[in-house]
Amino acid sequence: MRLLDGIGKFEHRQLILKTLLRRLASVQERIRQAAAEYGRDAQQIRLLAVSKTRTLEDVLALASAGQQLFGENYLQEALQKINASSALAPSIEWHFIGPVQSNKTRSIAEHFAWVHSVDRLRIAQRLSEQRSPHLPPLNVCVQVNINDEDAKGGVAPAQAADLCKAVADLPHLCLRGLMAIPAPSDDIHIQRENFRSLRELRDAIMQQGLELDTLSMGMSNDLEAAIAEGATIVRIGTDIFGPRII
Repeated sequence: MRLLDGIGKFEHRQLILKTLLRRLASVQERIRQAAAEYGRDAQQIRLLAVSKTRTLEDVLALASAGQQLFGENYLQEALQKINASSALAPSIEWHFIGPVQSNKTRSIAEHFAWVHSVDRLRIAQRLSEQRSPHLPPLNVCVQVNINDEDAKGGVAPAQAADLCKAVADLPHLCLRGLMAIPAPSDDIHIQRENFRSLRELRDAIMQQGLELDTLSMGMSNDLEAAIAEGATIVRIGTDIFGPRII
């Protein structure tokens, strides 16, 4: 009975892994199709698999299929995956995409390649101070609260340029661009309007002398609209891993 149970669990796990790889391929195809439709180069759009609450085994399965960018929101969970995967999949590039608390900056600065959610100068300063000079500069995006939602983090659009300028002057950081999580909408016209606002803000900041090559925007339900408006990183969780595990 135990042997049969073991076989059943193995087959169940194999089915889960096949489903993961099928979903990954489906998202990759959506990116290619959207890029073609909107005149974008698909090679310029990076797929960030949002792996919060997902198992290390799931991450390693996707990494073995060529997915290298993974995004995490919860620090302690992320550190366990990072430490466990360092020898098994050293090419994984870890991105922190959740709210950054002051007491978490050291671990984030030490273990991640990117932080997408910088919205305060003090947080950026701490990340800079705590990033080892022996590591490459920490890539950061300034998070913008594009719809002025009380429940969401992010700097107000009117203050984004000043924060970007201050972050760009910090050692051990590399300012890459802007990130946003717009208010949810099923209307592609509203989705595009929100993403266009972030792109236009990025362009206006660049006119002030900063080099910004990244727009981190677009998730499972709106990646096509994000690609249409210039996304360079899309952050996809549900459409790769399935419904979120609470």
